[in-house]
Amino acid sequence: MLNQVADGVWVRQSEWVWSNTTVVQADDGLVVVDPGITGAELAELADDLDRLGIPVVAGFSTHPHWDHLLWHPRFGDVPRYATAANARIAGEARERAQAMAQETAPDIPLEPIALLTPLPDGGDGSGDGSSGPIPGELIEHDAHAVGHAALLLADRGVLIAGDMLSDVLIPLLDPRRPDQADTYPAALDRLEEAAQRVDVLIPGHGAVAKGPEIAARFAVDRAYLAAVQRGEDPDDQRWGKRT
Repeated sequence: MLNQVADGVWVRQSEWVWSNTTVVQADDGLVVVDPGITGAELAELADDLDRLGIPVVAGFSTHPHWDHLLWHPRFGDVPRYATAANARIAGEARERAQAMAQETAPDIPLEPIALLTPLPDGGDGSGDGSSGPIPGELIEHDAHAVGHAALLLADRGVLIAGDMLSDVLIPLLDPRRPDQADTYPAALDRLEEAAQRVDVLIPGHGAVAKGPEIAARFAVDRAYLAAVQRGEDPDDQRWGKRT
């Protein structure tokens, strides 16, 4: 079920890797961020949205990993926005994303996967950070995945962080990109600056952080990255830890 975490912001968590769908009420309707994961859960989410009685006007994908590229026909044929890099990469890897989704949960609707629309100029992480047709400010970076973006809803006191700052997953670096040792801390710097303006942090996976829990998320991720940089085995029991 949807749980309200701030004014006009709801979260629904999947059983699959504690994945979070975020729903944001914009001026003209609802924006659905990273819906997932199974077909049954997506149908239940559609029921939840029906009960809100507010139309879905857009979707948003935080980054181009398959579990953040999902959709359900009941949400409507509306634009599903992403950064330009996310939309490009997702489009190029659409068949692979569909195969991975089908392998993980055969009841996931495959046709809507990865059908993303690049945000218009000025809403792609450049300029003043405005996200254009998506409420809030876009914070684009290349940690975890190229084209990754967080959404800062400063007026609601909420930061939607994508696959960053989880209490159940370690910082998952992109092994194909050797610059992650620098890129990831730099992304944390930007997100931490944004987090000074919020009371609620919503990760892509795991529990929503509130108040002082937010600073703790940054501290544990920085400690993990520092240990990796030193060549040590991090003292971190979250899922995905190196063995």
